[in-house]
Amino acid sequence: MSNIAIAPSILSADFCNLERDLKAIANADLVHVDVMDHHFVPNLTLGEPIVGRICQVTDLPVDVHLMIDNPLDELPWFIDAGADLLNVHVEALDEADLKRAVAQIHEAGLLAAAALKPKTPASALSPVIAELDMALVMSVEPGFSGQSYIAGSDLKVAEVVQMARAAGNEELLIQVDGGIGLATAPLVAAAGADVLVCGNAVFRADDPQAAIGAVKGAADEAREAAL
Repeated sequence: MSNIAIAPSILSADFCNLERDLKAIANADLVHVDVMDHHFVPNLTLGEPIVGRICQVTDLPVDVHLMIDNPLDELPWFIDAGADLLNVHVEALDEADLKRAVAQIHEAGLLAAAALKPKTPASALSPVIAELDMALVMSVEPGFSGQSYIAGSDLKVAEVVQMARAAGNEELLIQVDGGIGLATAPLVAAAGADVLVCGNAVFRADDPQAAIGAVKGAADEAREAAL
């Protein structure tokens, strides 16, 4: 991906006005949907019925981030809901089940991603990195919006980039989620990030579309300077 993609996270949107807020981010590249089960993470957000409606009312590709204990059981729900990309956490699955999850997502014709919590080493992606379409580096502890970026997360981004190259997966997209805005987007973009999840930086802005453009511009400039 030559330019940085922005994926606003609806965790920071107004849940009573989701369709309105989805229309307000029409210039985004993806919409990032956090599904939390109150077990894998302490928060509880939304499930398959709401994801299904989001898929129906937006023209943007829907990136579903499954922060749940049992992704293999629930993957069919979100496949049927109409998601375009499904993201499972490596911490929720052993190596065999992680491979099974990626294969199941691909068999359904969707893009497959795997996510890492901040304290999980990049090496945890090794069993599947050659097959992934995207890897997600969490730059906050998953569970709540509005947290501050964890310094040094860009170093993990760079490590994942090197792992992907070593595995022959030159097309792997690197997504970063957590505390991403004008100040932090350039850091991760320069390290090799392709897709930036933005929550408050977009949905708390007076003009969400202008905020998307500003973050994208700052990230693109940093990426170009790093090349």
